[in-house]
Amino acid sequence: MNPAVPTAPVTGALPRAVALQAAEWFVLLHSGEASAADHQAFEAWRLRAGIHELAWQRALAISQRAASVPPALGAPALGRRQRRAGRREAVRTLALLMVAAPAGWLAWRAAPQWQATHATATGEQRTWQLADGGRIVLDTASAVDVDFDSYQRLLYMRSGGIFIETAADVQSPPRPFLVETPQGRVRAIGTRFTVRLEAGRSHVVVLQGAVELTPRAGQVVRRLEAGQQAWFSQDEAGAAQAAPAGAGQWARGVLAVEDMPLGDFVAELSRYRPGWLHCDPAVAGLRITGAFQLGDTDAVLGNLAHLLPVQVHYRTRYWVTIAPAVVPS
Repeated sequence: MNPAVPTAPVTGALPRAVALQAAEWFVLLHSGEASAADHQAFEAWRLRAGIHELAWQRALAISQRAASVPPALGAPALGRRQRRAGRREAVRTLALLMVAAPAGWLAWRAAPQWQATHATATGEQRTWQLADGGRIVLDTASAVDVDFDSYQRLLYMRSGGIFIETAADVQSPPRPFLVETPQGRVRAIGTRFTVRLEAGRSHVVVLQGAVELTPRAGQVVRRLEAGQQAWFSQDEAGAAQAAPAGAGQWARGVLAVEDMPLGDFVAELSRYRPGWLHCDPAVAGLRITGAFQLGDTDAVLGNLAHLLPVQVHYRTRYWVTIAPAVVPS
């Protein structure tokens, strides 16, 4: 059974003892020290009772909501006593969240990816051909529903980001090509563009052609031309601005940046790898320019020390910190 794919409801009453068991398994399996026997024992525990599966899915939902593996889950660089203390605290915290988290919060977080028409995992990008000949590329940790009928060509964004290349519709009259988000609607006009869901708003970049933005609760339509970007919320649309250099390059697996603060760069890169990637505030203001392959984030991190006065600390594969370089005395 694949633990990344929900097979049972995420909501429901959960005894504290079972939550503690699931939390202990989660911490062990993310510590980097689990053996083959540990994995076999975990699968046996998971299959033993339906409540175990419920607990495991809830642990996954909470960890995905946090968008990272808590640092205390694994740290081989620390002493054994420190590791044990950190993991005990992580187990207690996760178990508490599993028991106390609101059911609606858990269900909302668990649903978008696995129920969507198309979805990607963290660090994954995939391309799909649409029925009308168009093309979409889903960014990391994204999900979209596709609904084409006789009247319209509709995409509904559940999470993450998407690149869209529309095609001329063979039907007459041509069906409109629409992208719905929780904040409103984007109407494509013979175009290539990207849409990304952010905190409470949608961000659109037009690479070719034009689009029209309509906030869900408003009547104002904002038109964007090639080379422009704008955001919109449910109530309003921001002014059109020039899109940054390299916008949309992520759809080709490239993170292209120009004079970007290192802190922002690390935050963007962190979306493409599991775990916790942190930039020390002491170096967050350094500027970085370049084109980086998103398919190998470890290689990108390795190159940072050659580009900037920083060093990369790996406590585990899932716990990485960018810090100031040590100057030899």
